[in-house]
Amino acid sequence: MKHYLRYILALVFLLAVIGVRPMSAAGGHEEEGEELNVKELILEHLADSYEWHLTTWGDTHISIPLPVIVKGETSGWHVFMSTQFHHGHDAYNGFYIARDGDYKGKIVEKNAAGEEVRPLDISLTKNATALIISSVLLLIIVMSVAKWYKKQAKSGEHKAPKGFVGFMEMFIMSVQDDIIKPCVGKNYRKFSPYLLTVFFFIFFNNIMGLIPIFPGGANVTGNIAVTLVLALFTFFIVNVFGSREYWKEIFWPDVPTWLKVPVPIMPAIELVGVFTKPFALMIRLFANILAGHSIVLGLTCLIFVTVNLGTVINTSMTLVSVLLTVFISMVEILVAYIQAYVFTMLSAVFIGLAQVEPHHHAEKH
Repeated sequence: MKHYLRYILALVFLLAVIGVRPMSAAGGHEEEGEELNVKELILEHLADSYEWHLTTWGDTHISIPLPVIVKGETSGWHVFMSTQFHHGHDAYNGFYIARDGDYKGKIVEKNAAGEEVRPLDISLTKNATALIISSVLLLIIVMSVAKWYKKQAKSGEHKAPKGFVGFMEMFIMSVQDDIIKPCVGKNYRKFSPYLLTVFFFIFFNNIMGLIPIFPGGANVTGNIAVTLVLALFTFFIVNVFGSREYWKEIFWPDVPTWLKVPVPIMPAIELVGVFTKPFALMIRLFANILAGHSIVLGLTCLIFVTVNLGTVINTSMTLVSVLLTVFISMVEILVAYIQAYVFTMLSAVFIGLAQVEPHHHAEKH
């Protein structure tokens, strides 16, 4: 036990030294009265970017450049690497990254009137790159498992899967049997491919977002654009494959007539519910993942905020910061699964409610 305690204290001391180093490099700014802006730091780390920042060594920023693809109002299409911006400090061909205003962090240009405007921007940003990488890795995992079963089918053998394949089978069957089948109902096989894909896509990206080194660390599921697309998929599947009875209950629900005509009170409420369901899916996933990342970054910032309060206070807060960050990171692993579980379960519930069949009156005995 004493050996483990020594290792923990050594790790905390190392983190304290590493944490103080970048602050001492910025000592000139401190003398000018500038302080660490925790809010800006957290928002900067959570926001999307045109390069994949890996680390900073001294005054050198080590980043992976990403392709920028923009179309200006008058200059047409431009394709170049994000290194042309020199970490957002320079302009290139009239395009530059806005440092403030409504378009902060986005590529802008100036029109004939001298106003900042957004060009058509289809650049491969950090989140888009992370999305591609995680999707490819997920496809490799799923296809490798499917390849094992295909090989078993060809050979005629029926061995029980072991190792990674066995773990994935247990994982897949738990989602299928505990979420999809009871929530959707008898038509569960029709919607299982989508729901399984959604679950593993969210879970895998949640886990990748917790890994601080490349290719992890991107805030994919904490980006509202990603959760919006996922919610729209569920929205269209629910309403396109909804039964006739489902639509009847929306526009002509089984309530007293005076609640439907002449003022369609209940149909209006039911119609609003059609759109609030995917909205709830979008906000729930986005807010929970974003909050988790913000808490971890906020706890890490305790080290830098207290660096000028003395060695004793800074060392104490470093210890608190490290312990709480490790604890929250462990909780975030659980949250990564819970959020994938909740999104899939709610999607399955909404799909199951849309598969409602006509009500049959009870037979008289």
